[in-house]
Amino acid sequence: MIRVFLPSQLDDYTSGQRELSVELASGSSLADVIAALEERYKGLAFRVVDEHGRIRRHIAMFVGEVMVRDLSVPVAPNDRVQIVGALSGG
Repeated sequence: MIRVFLPSQLDDYTSGQRELSVELASGSSLADVIAALEERYKGLAFRVVDEHGRIRRHIAMFVGEVMVRDLSVPVAPNDRVQIVGALSGG
């Protein structure tokens, strides 16, 4: 089971849940994780992935401890995926 940790910016989509679990087959990718989340929480994917299927500039995604910028990155059944929203200010 893949554990997914979400930032507070996505609370409106998940009713405030920030730790979710996704069950996927072996050989799945980060794109599959996002698709599974979108099935349960409509609109969430568009907040983290742009219209070209790329991770938005203001979003960082980690698989384990490694920051990734490509949704084709493989995920293993016991991986931890963390989505982080950028902070802005001046």
